[in-house]
Amino acid sequence: MWAGLAATATVATGVTVWAIHSPSAGPPESNAASAAKNAKSADALLQSALQHQVRKDPLGAAQDYRRILEMDPRNKSAWYGLGVIDQQYGRMADARTNFEKALEIDPHFMSALYSEAYMLRSSDPDRAIELLGRAATADPKAAAIHLQLGRLLVERGRKGEAGDAFRRAVAVDHKLLSQVPEGFRDAVSR
Repeated sequence: MWAGLAATATVATGVTVWAIHSPSAGPPESNAASAAKNAKSADALLQSALQHQVRKDPLGAAQDYRRILEMDPRNKSAWYGLGVIDQQYGRMADARTNFEKALEIDPHFMSALYSEAYMLRSSDPDRAIELLGRAATADPKAAAIHLQLGRLLVERGRKGEAGDAFRRAVAVDHKLLSQVPEGFRDAVSR
């Protein structure tokens, strides 16, 4: 019912006046110009959301993310941001849904892969391993991802695969050797 209508407020002499404008009230915009305008607005809202999060205002950030999604339901960063906020508030099912929506848009979105894996490491370690494996494939130079993958694989009794993950981590960043479980260090350092 309200689709295509925009409400604006004008303050004149202390009185707030609301005006409803239909899209035909202004000059026609091309689809490309409209898309470019929405992209700029989404970028500005994304920056605003990030600033809200820095200032520890998750409610303000969530409002900005939702406004972005109204303009662009395929904005992976907005879905991811909502997931992070839900995770902070302990709404794990909602966080997972939002991370999954980000991953539907971009299956290689490292932040969403890692965040969902971190969240699921205790409750669904096999899914966490799968997500970390996807992240490691997407960025073979992500030493921290390989290290975390190795740790989860050890917990699941998959020592051969864990050794491979630890080797990849140390090959990328030798300083991580001290973080590799002791039983794997000799094999990894060769």
